[in-house]
Amino acid sequence: MPSSLARPDREAAPRRKGALRRTGEWCARHFVTVLVLWVAALAGLQVLQHAYGGDYSDDFSLPGTQSQDGLDVLKAHAPQAGGYSAQVVLHDADKPLTSFSNQVATAVTDLQKLPDVLSAQNPLPPSGSTPPPPPDPNTGPLSTDQKTAYITVRFSVQPSTLDPSYLDGVDRAVQPLRSAGVEVEYGGPLGELARPEPSDRTSEAIGFGVAIVVLLIGFGSLAAAVLPLLTALICALCGLALLGLLAAAATFATVSPTLATMIGIGVGIDYALFLVTRHRQNLVDGQDPVTAAGNAAATSGHAVLLSGCTVIIALSGLWVSGIGFIGKLGLAAAVTVVTAVLGALTLVPAVLGLIGRRIDRVHVRKPVAETVPARDGAASGGWHRYAQRVERRPWWFLAGGVVLLAVLSFPVLFIQLGHIGDGADPKSFTDRRAFDLMSTAFGPGSNGPLTLVIDQSKVPSSDRSALADQAQKALANVPDAAVITPLTATSDGDVLTATAYSVAAPQDERTTSLTNRLTDDVLPQAVSGTDASTYVTGTTAAQVDFLDIVSSRLPLIIAVVVGLAFLVILAVFRGLLVAVKAAVLNVLSIAASYGVVVAVFQWGWGGPALGVSGKVPIESYVPMMMFAIVFGLSMDYEIFLLSRIHEAWRRTGDARASVAHALEITARVITCAALIMVSVFAAFVISDNIVVKMLGLGLAASVLIDATVVRLLLVPAVMTLLGRAAWWIPGPLDRILPHLDAEGSPEPGRPAEPAESTGTK
Repeated sequence: MPSSLARPDREAAPRRKGALRRTGEWCARHFVTVLVLWVAALAGLQVLQHAYGGDYSDDFSLPGTQSQDGLDVLKAHAPQAGGYSAQVVLHDADKPLTSFSNQVATAVTDLQKLPDVLSAQNPLPPSGSTPPPPPDPNTGPLSTDQKTAYITVRFSVQPSTLDPSYLDGVDRAVQPLRSAGVEVEYGGPLGELARPEPSDRTSEAIGFGVAIVVLLIGFGSLAAAVLPLLTALICALCGLALLGLLAAAATFATVSPTLATMIGIGVGIDYALFLVTRHRQNLVDGQDPVTAAGNAAATSGHAVLLSGCTVIIALSGLWVSGIGFIGKLGLAAAVTVVTAVLGALTLVPAVLGLIGRRIDRVHVRKPVAETVPARDGAASGGWHRYAQRVERRPWWFLAGGVVLLAVLSFPVLFIQLGHIGDGADPKSFTDRRAFDLMSTAFGPGSNGPLTLVIDQSKVPSSDRSALADQAQKALANVPDAAVITPLTATSDGDVLTATAYSVAAPQDERTTSLTNRLTDDVLPQAVSGTDASTYVTGTTAAQVDFLDIVSSRLPLIIAVVVGLAFLVILAVFRGLLVAVKAAVLNVLSIAASYGVVVAVFQWGWGGPALGVSGKVPIESYVPMMMFAIVFGLSMDYEIFLLSRIHEAWRRTGDARASVAHALEITARVITCAALIMVSVFAAFVISDNIVVKMLGLGLAASVLIDATVVRLLLVPAVMTLLGRAAWWIPGPLDRILPHLDAEGSPEPGRPAEPAESTGTK
């Protein structure tokens, strides 16, 4: 046969118990054992994490990039000029800093004695000498009015990766200056080390508080509201402890635990909610608690397992970037997704077995489980009537959803990727105060100097003087450069170095353009005709290289993640158009969430209200992270809704009615689950970390858009229009694809879903 159409199974024969159902029943029946094992695992992992867990840091390199190669050249030929630089910024509003020359000299000497310090530069002229005239424009290290200066400290390691206790030595070194009344601030990576340690407890508390209110309003039962939150918290804590143990063996970024917390709690609540809702409907239908828990695990548990695997697959797609920093962020989030799935399939049934039929005993309103339509099709509630409207006018709902997504996606056409500089941090941070002092005294470009490196080791000694003259001329009047210092040779004469200062802040698009212009055009032309090699290095140059890599590989990641998710949906639901629809609509919803992020942060529409100073570019790796996370999470609702459509289609053979039926019984759960996840993600916008704010808002917007516009408008409309064709699959493809079951098998001898039920208890 050239093609096949999945046929409804109206008289499906009873099947033997599957593994998930047996697991769910066993956990519900032996709830004491399961609960003890989970508590022991939680306690044991916490003890191990505190004893052997590693630290998180942003120490990562980009092997093979020109900025890293340039740094390696500097380390080889001028160790004191290589390494990682940071500024100690000095300011006195009343007196020139030359009045504190002794204190400055003492501070510089003491800084040089600190571990991992290669050098420290005194910004003041020698005592008793006349200061040379400052360059025009003045880029430091001493301002024209002599009231601001900066000590450049070079470290052998990235300062932001050092233990916070390292700052005690830095504070002691600059104490004489502070005692004399001089303001001392730490800039660059040293300032990042001095930032307050982030805490997610407030965000977590807000998210949990909103979740309780949503669940109580949506379902009425107190126990049913608390259970998903409790199990999600336990699973997330276990996942974070495992992540801490992994951090002892590999370097994870400082944002990793926050990201893992957001994802772990969000999916943990969702997965538990799916099972609890199905379990309570099973109780309404007359099943005993153990059987109800087993059937919930066999049906909704299958959807949870499948959606969890899809999330992990999407997160694994981040390794396609080829950047370990990015791949490990995906791994960090995947750890808590794994524990959330394990908790949903074992811990949740155990708690359900413990509660038994008492789950709705304490309630704030009449408890509601699922709403199943009556046999005669009479309207039984608002969602039923809404489902019928979608069924009658699918083109209107489709057009409305597409227009709304198009409007929200419009700002993404103007997205500017970059790195968020210290100027966007709160003024309570020392690196922000250092940034402001440097910008005022020396111009915004002083916060992100570019180190130019010309390796002339392969150039004959007789030709080096001509090369230096040729290069110096090429470096004159470079667009977007405020000033480029004269080239100087290292002690061995093999390397020429200079420093370029942009006319704009490090995060500005003009600084990125300057870096690329120097790397790709100016420096190569400056050494043309010779065997010299050129590099642009430093923190800002490394950030630009990172941006270029991420931008070039984002399309590949999108293709891989979309392709894998397409195959999963196709293998589960055996419908080619269903899989195409899922991929296309998910991409559209993610584009809309990108548009929201661009409007808020890049265009400044509400950024100040979120604690962001001014307009900032979109952090280079945020779109990549958002795509993998959102695409995976959106499959939760996609699989949950499609599994019910597919279940009804197999039972009735009525494609259009199956869509309305599934929408009616899942709309309440999807809406509540989405509101909970939105509240969890949105609560993280109060973080002081701009990237966390960006991710929190982006993920919240994407879930809200996906669960409302996509799941409640576009998916029902498209599925209604497709009808039976949605479940068509080419015969050869049907034979080679593995068979996966989204909704699992019902209890042997019982229908997958009762024909009549009130849906209340």
